Amino acid sequence: MDTPDLLDLQQQAADAAGVPVGFQDRSRDGIPVPELRVIPAGEFEIGSDASEYGHKDTESPRRFVLIERPFALGRYPVTKAEFAAFQQATGWVPRRDVIWPKGDQQPVFNLRLADVEAYLEWLSAQAGQRYRLPTEAEWEFAARAGTRTAFAFGDAVGCRDVHFNSLFPYDERRERRKWYIPLCIPLPRAMDVGSFPPNRWGLHDMHGNVQEFTQTPWRDSHADLPRDGVYRRRPDDEWLVVKGGSWFDPAVACRSASRRRRHITEMDTNLGFRVLRELRSGTRTR
Repeated sequence: MDTPDLLDLQQQAADAAGVPVGFQDRSRDGIPVPELRVIPAGEFEIGSDASEYGHKDTESPRRFVLIERPFALGRYPVTKAEFAAFQQATGWVPRRDVIWPKGDQQPVFNLRLADVEAYLEWLSAQAGQRYRLPTEAEWEFAARAGTRTAFAFGDAVGCRDVHFNSLFPYDERRERRKWYIPLCIPLPRAMDVGSFPPNRWGLHDMHGNVQEFTQTPWRDSHADLPRDGVYRRRPDDEWLVVKGGSWFDPAVACRSASRRRRHITEMDTNLGFRVLRELRSGTRTR
């Protein structure tokens, strides 16, 4: 889809919801809340096939999914500063035996799913709107921004576009070069959000930096994916899909279709999250 058409759809969705394309809700207590970008409804093809370098069987088969309702997605992953407001308001205390982000604008990490859900519940009360994690389908639809390529930027990507482990680049590995010099010095940590270019819908860090939780329970393929892209969690579902890849991962893990599983109790220095805010027609920011 051409960029003007894509942006027209984004603007129409924002107009129908009574919000700007990019906005922030007002919080009850005046605390920092994530910036949001409106994502229109639409249909897309989830997953990848064997023609895409880095493809895995868990990304098959490609299936058309209908995103039935527009939504707003965090412009960036949730930052340490944004999560700190929740800490101060609720008394939530991070574990002392784990690494914690140093910079306020770094994505927050080393959180379990229960911690993320507590933040989302608190944020929903603060803003008077429903915040949640995106589904895998919503996340990939937003990341692709109308593209069918490996990345939102095309089928080639470099370390100046995406924060991945630069020892394992995309083009050089795909071309099976016997040797190459990394174009960027490997940086073994998350960078400040927004350090790399956004996709066409204005979302930063959908590829790389930190992996992001989705609410979708892990399945080994897309074979049984419902038309709306929503799996209902079963009581025995303990693994979730995470998307986006990270600073620790090779470039192939940062593709739009790439997916891996994480346990609901798992935490890591390369695992964060991004908020989804549901939209209602005619709803305005408070």
